[in-house]
Amino acid sequence: MKPLVSIIMGSTSDLKVMEEAAKFLEEMQIPFEINALSAHRTPDLVAKFASEAADRGVKVIIAGAGGAAHLPGVIAAATPLPVIGIPIKSSNSLDGWDSLLSIVQMPSGIPVATMATDGAKNGAIFATQILASSDKALYDNFSKFKQELASKIEKANRELAQIKYKYKTN
Repeated sequence: MKPLVSIIMGSTSDLKVMEEAAKFLEEMQIPFEINALSAHRTPDLVAKFASEAADRGVKVIIAGAGGAAHLPGVIAAATPLPVIGIPIKSSNSLDGWDSLLSIVQMPSGIPVATMATDGAKNGAIFATQILASSDKALYDNFSKFKQELASKIEKANRELAQIKYKYKTN
């Protein structure tokens, strides 16, 4: 089984955040890989990974990094694959703002789809949407996930309707 999605993080200290992406991909039954690569400490390995990812069958890359967070942009510069950036609030970040701005402010021609700080699950959801656009079975499976989200809100509203207050009007 070849990975369709690659989850990359700048350090294994980012695993707590990035494993949320792995859990969602597992739930959707999408083959994935997880690796730690540093744009600053292993730049040659990052370039090699990015330039070879498509040849290995990878379709989407989810890259998380904290601090200066150059990893998603460096990967995007070296591959034609879509890259989803996850800014991570890490021990060396400015409350995650430096990571967010490093990823979202990419130059023209090198886009990185940027999720919320620590938003790895949304990164996996977005990767799934990309893959589902050309995979009917995955599209159907993902549609069920979206329906379950809606059902949860409908259930919550039914439960809220049962709560009584003297001045509540619904």
